[in-house]
Amino acid sequence: MQYKILDPQFEQRVRESFARQAAMALIGATMTRVEPGRCTIELPVRDDLTQQHKFVHGGVVGMIADSAGGYAAFTLMPPGAGVLTVEFKINMLAPAKGERLIARGEVLKPGRTLSIVAPMSGRWRPAAKR
Repeated sequence: MQYKILDPQFEQRVRESFARQAAMALIGATMTRVEPGRCTIELPVRDDLTQQHKFVHGGVVGMIADSAGGYAAFTLMPPGAGVLTVEFKINMLAPAKGERLIARGEVLKPGRTLSIVAPMSGRWRPAAKR
């Protein structure tokens, strides 16, 4: 999909915003890819991010999914704009386990006040078995 870029400095703006997210720093997430309408956030799996069955806690999975989607939308916004999630839904079809979780967001429908974002193909894939 071709997107209209409203800020030629979008990547710098997105990365600077991500760097200010204390919650992402707390869990050790990194933004590994930013391009128009797309964003990838990766999270090394650690024991302190797991629940009682040793899978990554669903709340942590939701954190990086929410941020990947929000930042994908943010890449298409004009300078000075901000982004907040109004709603998201996750169907967890398999336990989140492995060495690294990858959240990829892609804008399906950009908008002035509301953008629709979905996981890119491939969705959640652990890097390796734990």
